[in-house]
Amino acid sequence: MFEKLLEGGCIGDLHLKNRFVMAPLTTEYAEGNGTLTKRLVDFYEERAAGGVGLIIFEASSIDQIGKLFPHQVMLDSDELVPALRKFTDIVHRHDAKIAVQLCHGGRQSNPIASGMTPVAPSTLGGKGLTSTRPRELAVEEIEQIIDAFVSASVRAREAGFDAIEFHGGHGMLIAQFMSAYTNLRQDAYGGDFDRRMRFATELVRRTKEATGGLPVIFRLSGDEYWPRDGVTLSLAKEIAKRVEEAGADAIHVTAGALGATKPMTVQPMYMSRGCLVHLAEGIKQSVSIPVIAVGRINDPVLAEQILRQGKADFIAMGRALIADPELPRKTMDGRLEDIVPCIACNEGCFERVAIFKDMRCTVNPRVGYEGQYVIRPATNPKKVLVIGAGPGGMEAAIVAGKRGHHVFLYDKAAELGGQMLQAAIPPGREEIGSLTSYFKNQLRKLGVKIELGVNVTPALVDELAPDVVIAATGATPLIPPIRGIERENVRTASAVLLGEAPKGQKVVVLGGGMVGIETAEFLADKGNSVTLVEMLDKIGIDMGVATLRWYVRQRLEEKGVSVLTRTKAVEISDDGVLVEINQQTQSISADTVILATGSVADNKLVEQLRATGREVCAVGDCVRPRKIIEAIEESFAVANQL
Repeated sequence: MFEKLLEGGCIGDLHLKNRFVMAPLTTEYAEGNGTLTKRLVDFYEERAAGGVGLIIFEASSIDQIGKLFPHQVMLDSDELVPALRKFTDIVHRHDAKIAVQLCHGGRQSNPIASGMTPVAPSTLGGKGLTSTRPRELAVEEIEQIIDAFVSASVRAREAGFDAIEFHGGHGMLIAQFMSAYTNLRQDAYGGDFDRRMRFATELVRRTKEATGGLPVIFRLSGDEYWPRDGVTLSLAKEIAKRVEEAGADAIHVTAGALGATKPMTVQPMYMSRGCLVHLAEGIKQSVSIPVIAVGRINDPVLAEQILRQGKADFIAMGRALIADPELPRKTMDGRLEDIVPCIACNEGCFERVAIFKDMRCTVNPRVGYEGQYVIRPATNPKKVLVIGAGPGGMEAAIVAGKRGHHVFLYDKAAELGGQMLQAAIPPGREEIGSLTSYFKNQLRKLGVKIELGVNVTPALVDELAPDVVIAATGATPLIPPIRGIERENVRTASAVLLGEAPKGQKVVVLGGGMVGIETAEFLADKGNSVTLVEMLDKIGIDMGVATLRWYVRQRLEEKGVSVLTRTKAVEISDDGVLVEINQQTQSISADTVILATGSVADNKLVEQLRATGREVCAVGDCVRPRKIIEAIEESFAVANQL
C-alpha cells in the first residue's frame, strides 16, 4: 500500500531508507547560548526511533546577529561540535540520517534574541518576528556572512551531520536577497535577477567545495505571498534551476514569508491537506534533482498519493511528527488507526514559539518531556472511574488503560467527544473530528468499558466503588446578566452548532472569541445575515496571533459578517439587541440572538463527591475553562501517576 513512501531514495550520495523527512522545526529547547539540552536531544531521538528516514534538524543560526529566537540552536563556534557529534551519533543509532538547517534571519532577526539591530540586503522593515528596521549590509559584510555560512557547514560535517539545508524560504536572509520585494540594492548583490541570486549560489557552490561534496538541500518558498515583486512560482522555478546549477542536491519547497500579506509559513487547519503540493510539483518540472514537498501533509495515504503521482520525491512532515513520532513506524506496520493525528491547530507549536515560549503539542502531551513522561505498566492496577468523555476524559481513560488499570468511562451525553463534537462543526475545523475518531478507536482497542447517556451521581459512584475517580465534566455556557436574556429568541452557540436552528435570517452573535467567530461563520455559510458583537477592541483575542486570527478575520470579511468591537449588549428584545457603542446606544435588528460569551466550570459533581470525603482528580474545563491542549496535558499527567 505504501510502496513509494517506504522505498529508499537518495539526495546526492546520501541514501535514505524511506521517503519520510522530518521538516525543520523551532522548539526553543536549546540553552540561551545555543547549546543543546537533554530535552532537545530526547525530543529528536524519539523521532529518529520512530522510523523517519531523514531528520532536518531545526533552524540553527550561523551567527549572533542572525538569531530569530532566544533559545535557538547555534552553529557559530567550533566549541559546539563535540556535543553535536554526540547528538548525531544518537540519531544514527536508530538508522536515521540527519541534516542541519542553517539560517540567518536577516531583517527577521529579533533584537530580543540577538541583542543587536538586524541587518538585511536593504532597510525595508518587517512585520514578522520583529518590526525593527534593519541596517543595510555593506558588501564586505555580505561576504563575511557567506564565510560564516560556509564555516558553519564545515562544523556540521565535523559534527556528523549527513547533509546541509540552507533556509532560503520564509523571508529569511537568503530569501531576502533573492526577492525583489526585499532586495532594493543596485550592486553586485542586488538589481537584476542574476545579482539577486549571487548570495544563494555562492553559498551553495562554496559549501560544496568546503565540505567535500556534503549533500546540500535548498529550502525555497514556491510563493512568498508578498503584495508585489516577491517570489512567485514562476520565479521560484528559475531560482531552483540556479541553485541546482550551483550544486544543490535537492529542493525543499515551502511557502510564504514571515510578515507577508498572507501567513503561509505554517498552514492552519483552515487550509486543506497538502495545500502546498502544487508548488513542489511546479518546481519538480523545472529541475532534475529531488524535490521535497511539505505543508499540511499529516496522512501517509496522502503522502503516498503525492509520490505516486510524481509531484514530489520525498515528503516532509513537521507537525505530524510532533503529534506522533512513530508515524513512519506505524505506517510500516499497517497501524494507521493508531496514528495520533495532527489537527493543525498551531496552538502548541507555532503560536507558542512565535511568542518565544517552548514548543508543546495539543494532541501529544509528551512533547518536550519525552525523557520524563514515559507510560509504564502500573505496579498495582486499580479500578478507575472517569466521568466525562471529552478530550480530557478520553485521554485519561486511554493512558490509564495503557498502564493496565481497569477503566470505566461515563458520560451523560449519547456520544463520545464532549465539546470536540461542536468544535469540529464550523467551517475549517473538521480536522478536530479526526482526533475524536482516534480517541474512540483507542478506547475500543484498550477495552475501556464505556457507558453513555448516564448522569453520574454520588450514589452511582458509591455503587461502582472505584479506587480512583477522575472528573472531566467540562464546562457549561456562561449566561451573562443582560436584560431579556431569558427570551425565546436567545440561543447558546453550542446549541446552534449541535443542530438547534436559529429563528429567522437575521442573527446577532454576542461574543467575539473563538466560539463566537466560528458560530458566526457557520451561520453565514447557511445564508444567515450575521452581526458579531464584541466588547473588546479586537475579536479572536483567545486565538493565536501568528496565523489563526488573520485567517478567521479574512473569512468573516469574505462571508459578509458584520463585526462590531468595543460594543456592549445592554438589552435583548423580540426585535434584536440594544447595544452601547462609544457611550451611545443603538439597536441591531435580529430574529435570533446567540450567546458565545464564555463558559463556566461544571464542577457541581466534583464538589458533591468531595463533600462525601471521596478523593477526586479534577482535570480540564471543570477546573477552569480553557482549551483542548490543557485538558489533555492535565489528564495525561493524572492518569500517568495513578
